[in-house]
Amino acid sequence: MGKPEPLTEVLGWTHGVLWISMSAACLIAARSRMVPLRVAVAVAVLGGIGPFFGSFEFERESRRRPAAHPPNGPR
Repeated sequence: MGKPEPLTEVLGWTHGVLWISMSAACLIAARSRMVPLRVAVAVAVLGGIGPFFGSFEFERESRRRPAAHPPNGPR
């Protein structure tokens, strides 16, 4: 196989580095108990297969958690 086009190579590396960074951030957030481990695993592991697994888990978790601040709270 030949060498990829320069733009394709740059975009590929950028995508990979950003995905690894996002996965590390999610795992750190899970360790700090900011997000559940299930959400962090969905982003870090399943996100490599399909990008919407993490989005689905974040949405699902936001519906499960009680609101920390009600939308019409005290002013």
